Amino acid sequence: MRLTRGDAERHSPARRNGDIADRPAHQTGEEQLPETITGYLKAHQARDLSVAMQSYEPDAAVTDEGRTYHGHAEIRAWLSRSASEYTYTIEMTGASRLGDDRYDVMHHLEGNFPGGTADLHFRFTLRNEKIARLVIEP
Repeated sequence: MRLTRGDAERHSPARRNGDIADRPAHQTGEEQLPETITGYLKAHQARDLSVAMQSYEPDAAVTDEGRTYHGHAEIRAWLSRSASEYTYTIEMTGASRLGDDRYDVMHHLEGNFPGGTADLHFRFTLRNEKIARLVIEP
């Protein structure tokens, strides 16, 4: 995933309308997350594109750095690019269930990207036990 210095400004709460983060959440441990999410996160960390892509619905969408990628071809290209652009470590710091089939998984990243550290939310919406939508933002 590519990170820039402007991420925090672009993704400030004032700029997000109807953000699912504003709704009540129920704290969830990693062991309580659906297999779709834990499997995807492990594949994402291992940079295993084939396994990661199996987690997505064919018409899925991913939003990262304010840009949205639609469908398997665009998502695969985004994953491939983000895996090779920077070297970083990623650690899950928390998770919340936001409602039926919606989860917010927080991560702390450290690496050679601008700023060197970032705390990001991976906001998942599932459909048919696959990822229908993923929004990554501070």
